[in-house]
Amino acid sequence: MSDYDFRPGGALKLRGVAEGGIVKKKKHKSKSKTKEKEKSVEDELARELELLRQEEAIKSSSPSGSGRNSPAIASSSSDRKTAAEKRFEEVQRKRLAEKVAKLAHKTHKDRVHEFNSKLEALSEHHDIPKVGPG
Repeated sequence: MSDYDFRPGGALKLRGVAEGGIVKKKKHKSKSKTKEKEKSVEDELARELELLRQEEAIKSSSPSGSGRNSPAIASSSSDRKTAAEKRFEEVQRKRLAEKVAKLAHKTHKDRVHEFNSKLEALSEHHDIPKVGPG
């Protein structure tokens, strides 16, 4: 006889079943990686905003020219990107610029006034209930 035994050895064990099943340990994601990703996204947005400011400065300084330096800056990073990716990034840049412009012209007093008016418009259901005596 050989060393291998080919006889059936019982029922199959299924994953995810509580009794007698195979239980795998779950892998936990590192929180530091997500923080690093968020930081890198913020840095990238800041760089893009700076590029937009530079392009606007170039356009305003030379109204007759179309800004020959700006395509050279953009082409180095976007050589390998598809047309859809380029359009997506352009839309993102425009939205970011609009958001920054919208936030830049409001003062703190305006923001507080707007927030208070929004709170006043809410119903009594959203009021903080009294807890305890008095």
